Amino acid sequence: MSAQFDQYFSGARSGFALPIDPDGTPFQKAVWKAIQKIPAGRTRSYADIAREIGRPNAYRAVGNALNRNPLCIVTPCHRVTTSDGGLGGYAFGRKAKKHLLSLEGVSVRG
Repeated sequence: MSAQFDQYFSGARSGFALPIDPDGTPFQKAVWKAIQKIPAGRTRSYADIAREIGRPNAYRAVGNALNRNPLCIVTPCHRVTTSDGGLGGYAFGRKAKKHLLSLEGVSVRG
């Protein structure tokens, strides 16, 4: 597992091949499943994720589910931004989120 993280942080890997089954509510699991589909180097908005899981008005709840993501980086909640392209929040701070996105070649404002 640590080799995969080393590869990710060196730019040699864009995703992870790990068996995961995090505990969470059905809503949280739906959000986490949706964000796993976001390719490295891309972002989606909180509203995009809300629409994808069939709850178009639940964009704030999406943010709360991401804040409770127990597998940050592996389940890439850092790839979710605001609708206007801003960083939004991140459980480990906006500086960390911006750094992770920059590793993937994503430039965001904020």
